[in-house]
Amino acid sequence: MTEQQLQTAHIKVKTAADFSKYIEDIMGLGMMRCEYIVKDGVVIYFDEYRYRVKSEPMYEPLIIADRSSEARLRNAIALYKERKIDFPAFCHHAAEAGVENWVIDTQRMRCIYYDQAGARMAIEPIQQLNFAS
Repeated sequence: MTEQQLQTAHIKVKTAADFSKYIEDIMGLGMMRCEYIVKDGVVIYFDEYRYRVKSEPMYEPLIIADRSSEARLRNAIALYKERKIDFPAFCHHAAEAGVENWVIDTQRMRCIYYDQAGARMAIEPIQQLNFAS
């Protein structure tokens, strides 16, 4: 697994519809979890041996709201799932909701959102994937 392989998988994510394929791709590369930093789009990937690969920033820094709002985050998640916003817009909405980072746990198939104080804001299940195709 290389940074380039992980970047290639991540760059394909444009909408929520692409997310399942992304999870399948990173799992295929041996990733157990990854952390997405909302401020600049850095992604830190971890495998089962806690080996990590850290990406370069993907965009200009966003300002993370000082006060977190679970309601605003839930609204952003809904908009993203409904394909009303793309991934960059979702990141902006997440920053405005006070999300500092989220962790994708491929073992428990969930995504956990955290604010700047490290408090858990929301847990979203990752839909079960069909690996038969």
